[in-house]
Amino acid sequence: MIKQIFGKLPRKPSKSSHNDSNGNGGVHGNSSLNSSLGTNSLNNSKPSSTSSKSSSSASSNNGPLNSHSSGWNKLNHGKKTSSLATQAGHVLTSGAYEALPSFRDVPNSEKQSLFLRKLGLCYVVFDFSDPSKNLREKDIKRQTLLELVDYVSSVSTKFNEVAMQEITRMVAANLFRTFPSLNHDNKILEMYDAEDEEPAMDPAWPHLQIVYELLLRFVVSPETDAKLAKRYIDHPFVLRLLDLFDSYDQREREYLKTILHRIYGKFMVHRPYIRKAINNIFYRFIFETEKHNGIAELLEILGSIINGFALPLKEEHKLFLVRALIPLHKPKCVSMYHQQLSYCITQFVEKDFKLADTVIRGLLKYWPVTNSSKEVMFLGELEEVLEATQAAEFQRCMVPLFRQIGRCLNSLHLQVAERALFLWNNDHVRNLITQNRTVILPIIFPALERNTRNHWNPAVQSLTLNVRKIFLDADQALFDECLARFQENEAKEKEMQEKRELIWKRLEDVAASKSVSNEAVLVSRSISSMAINSSPTPKATAGR
Repeated sequence: MIKQIFGKLPRKPSKSSHNDSNGNGGVHGNSSLNSSLGTNSLNNSKPSSTSSKSSSSASSNNGPLNSHSSGWNKLNHGKKTSSLATQAGHVLTSGAYEALPSFRDVPNSEKQSLFLRKLGLCYVVFDFSDPSKNLREKDIKRQTLLELVDYVSSVSTKFNEVAMQEITRMVAANLFRTFPSLNHDNKILEMYDAEDEEPAMDPAWPHLQIVYELLLRFVVSPETDAKLAKRYIDHPFVLRLLDLFDSYDQREREYLKTILHRIYGKFMVHRPYIRKAINNIFYRFIFETEKHNGIAELLEILGSIINGFALPLKEEHKLFLVRALIPLHKPKCVSMYHQQLSYCITQFVEKDFKLADTVIRGLLKYWPVTNSSKEVMFLGELEEVLEATQAAEFQRCMVPLFRQIGRCLNSLHLQVAERALFLWNNDHVRNLITQNRTVILPIIFPALERNTRNHWNPAVQSLTLNVRKIFLDADQALFDECLARFQENEAKEKEMQEKRELIWKRLEDVAASKSVSNEAVLVSRSISSMAINSSPTPKATAGR
């Protein structure tokens, strides 16, 4: 019995298991390591004698690192990097996760080496789904991360390539991860419901926040040479940062927004790539998934980027407006990011007023049909665009624009009708309308008259009377002409309706007289053609 019990206990790993670099992760079947760090910890495997092999084993254990591990190991850093990785490997495989001395307790000559050792200690990623697991190790890592943040903030010498490489590797090991798929797990879907009162929180945030702070301090530090750091904060690294914008935790997206904006400002060589990568995220969101948590934050970054565009605008930027920003009005969840989107659109029009016609026609293309709250947002954005629109561009699009506004004026939804009427409260918009009243008033006059006579809401009727008065004071002759034309069309429509009813009455009478004898009812071609011509078409009926 005693032999059976001892047989089940974990055995001490052999030397061959320590030197194994077969890419199966850093655990190598060691159950004691699993119990101390958690089954989901990422420990960067056991490195070999060269930095490239060390990176390879780390990427095999940390799936997200596969796409960019080569970017961090372009140069062979020799014994320093290898010894650092070896030390971290020995700490992990031995199961002894112990705190290292404080920076205050070592001389200045040893602080650089201690900094690298502390980075190696932070490669381990713990499982935070169980709050009671690895409490001691988690506390050690948290204190170590805080010390690293203080060191990066107070360092007075330039970061060398070894430090840059290890910082980016440690950041990648902790941050770059795959988010749960909501399509295949109903429980997780309920947990991250966008309509919940409480937003979703990542249980690992106490550690993630410090890692993000460390990355932010490293990027903005004057001791970080951009020409050297771009080898490690490279395109794959930036792309993985952008992937993290789909996080359900808003706190994480806020940090990402700040860090990406700083990277865009410091690393000029990455700017075209960042814009292109954001474009691709938008394309996937618009035309494929319509699901992404970070569209608002990405648009907020773009708002400041667009504000810094030089004039005249490049063709690339105009294509971005037409192909990405304007189609972002299409998804149903546009309310989640409409404020940021509207700001970006307005920035383009203010930069180049000739784009106003393109923007307005784009809004009309994606104008909502059955979503009243979305229609109110469109009207608000339209007013901001019109405020930056010049007379020449306004004249190009005013006919289709005011046909749509006329339909909004007659909307039975109170907020839609009111928001359309509030356009006349804007001085610039009202001046544009008044200057082009000979074209605009005939288009919207029927809608104004129907509102004053039939709209169910007294406030809408009162606002409509104010708009009518503006046109009447501006050009009474034009107003009287439109009124006479409306009354004439109304009389014609009434006459056609009476003829239609008379024809149907005659058909009913003939059918009733023939019903007794079961004879077929013969309708003359002239009567049937009159009935067809006088009856409203399906399209016209739908338009009303």
